[in-house]
Amino acid sequence: MAGNSKNKTHKYIHNCNPTEVRMSQIVMPCHCNHRQELSVGQLLKWMDSTACLSAERHAGSPCVTASMDDIDFEHTISVGQVVNIQAKVNRAFNTSMEVGIQVSCEDLFHDRHWRVCHAFATFVTQRTNTGQKVTLRPIAPQTHKEKVEYSIAAERRRVRMVHDDIIKDLLSSGSIQHADSLSGYNAVQAEKTKVESVELVLPPHANHQVNTFGGQIMAWMVNVAMIAASRLCQAHPTLRTIDMFTFRGPSKVGDRLLLRAIVNNAFKSSLEVGVRAEAYQEEGPNRHINSAFMTFEVLDKSGKLCALPRIRPEPVEGERRFQEAIARKKIRLDRKYIISCKQSEAPLSVPWDPRNQVYLSYNNVSALKMLAAKKSWRLSTEKDQVCLYTLEQKSMLSIRVEKVVDVPAATAFALLAELSNRTHWDTHYKECELIQRVDEDDFIYRVVTPSVLQGKVGSPTSSPQEEDILQDFILLTSVRKPCSPGDPYVIALRSVSLPTHPPFEKCNRGEVLCAGFTILETENKKSLIRYYNQASPEVLPYISNDVAGLSSSFYHTFCACSEYLIQNKLHPTAEADQQQTLETPSPTKTLQSTQL
Repeated sequence: MAGNSKNKTHKYIHNCNPTEVRMSQIVMPCHCNHRQELSVGQLLKWMDSTACLSAERHAGSPCVTASMDDIDFEHTISVGQVVNIQAKVNRAFNTSMEVGIQVSCEDLFHDRHWRVCHAFATFVTQRTNTGQKVTLRPIAPQTHKEKVEYSIAAERRRVRMVHDDIIKDLLSSGSIQHADSLSGYNAVQAEKTKVESVELVLPPHANHQVNTFGGQIMAWMVNVAMIAASRLCQAHPTLRTIDMFTFRGPSKVGDRLLLRAIVNNAFKSSLEVGVRAEAYQEEGPNRHINSAFMTFEVLDKSGKLCALPRIRPEPVEGERRFQEAIARKKIRLDRKYIISCKQSEAPLSVPWDPRNQVYLSYNNVSALKMLAAKKSWRLSTEKDQVCLYTLEQKSMLSIRVEKVVDVPAATAFALLAELSNRTHWDTHYKECELIQRVDEDDFIYRVVTPSVLQGKVGSPTSSPQEEDILQDFILLTSVRKPCSPGDPYVIALRSVSLPTHPPFEKCNRGEVLCAGFTILETENKKSLIRYYNQASPEVLPYISNDVAGLSSSFYHTFCACSEYLIQNKLHPTAEADQQQTLETPSPTKTLQSTQL
């Protein structure tokens, strides 16, 4: 691990978040490269320093950088411009915390501001003199944005924990291009791009804990990566992305830091460089400090991307790095287009791919949490303590139905998380078939409901005298237990598409953008159960009728749900059945609707 704090010019801003730290730096020529643009290495130093100060304000003790999530650099920064960096703790877990970092640029002469990048860093506290870990106190988010970040931080943590496994699974699938398929290309030998450099860690490179400043290590790694990239493209490359990386151990003053870089793979207009940092003393073995993967591009004078030569990797290890680079590129695209896209821009039904599982699950849960955190919910109707709220945003209508139920939250979660149970209380659910148990937290179901469209299958314009029409949904169900006290149980639903389950012959294929339950423990072991649905065309008629007061479909359905939970809360096998469902793959089955 690497710690990081130096005596720079920092400005502490007093606001409702006591962990917030801001830094403003004017970019001087000494901070820039040959093009008079701010060096990414220097920017990383400032980002890491600001984030560490934020972490230490919350912890009240020295902190070190454990990891940094992907960083995408959207713009370069020129000499004379001002860099504004804001960092604050999004969430504290037991001994680690996530710090959000926002970087923007300011043009003093034209009064312009624009975003440069944002990042999420994980910090841990250093052990006490007695070797004990420091337990962190919880964060109390105040603003709407802080509450959203606090909630989704738990999902980001899940992604970090399985990041390495995702690459291994992708490589084991056999879908990655092998290096021998490049035999027809005029490829450059990868060993020509090798760079090796040694840096001596001096006191100016260390923080107040005598650990090598984490930002300094990253700056040195960027430097050798830039050289390796330049050797391939024979031009001055621009760093666009740094993949998620983890500090594996500390480095201190007096260490020699050995930095190695090589181009792992070159694509049409981008290339990946792998960098490894090892520390050693005059005696003793090398210690692996960090590995990072950086993506570069080359722009011509008009700012357009240049085509790059292909790379021919070295045998064995080089071929492994070549294939892993392809896997990482796919993962970057998955994260960009599944996690980063806004709900209004995302397609309703995302193709299901086991290799995308982690990101689809993240998107499913985080979308529901973000919908739940919206501030503009308005009470539409209330009857017998069942409340219907609406949220209108541009062309999107969402609903929230809630009620306090005399059932413990864990029991309600166990009953509702098994989606096939819904046929017992929701008359709209005619059939529910478990297609695939992905893992203990994610399941894929096929659900059949009455269709709101009149006419023949696939044609809403035909005669209403046709027989009753059904519609089906392929739903990814992602379930989450509370990460810490005060968190709700979450059951998130969204549509996915499966090649093995095309639209059914006698059903219209419906889609769900974002739906699900949150279950929060209240006083006297009761539960506040909330159901959310971001209306797609398939459910909009039900919602609009209820909102307009023309029907009470949601009221009756929610009452039936409450009765079902109360009737089964003392069932001795309710939680056991759910636990068995989560731990053991269930056979595919179809449950017919039970009328209440």
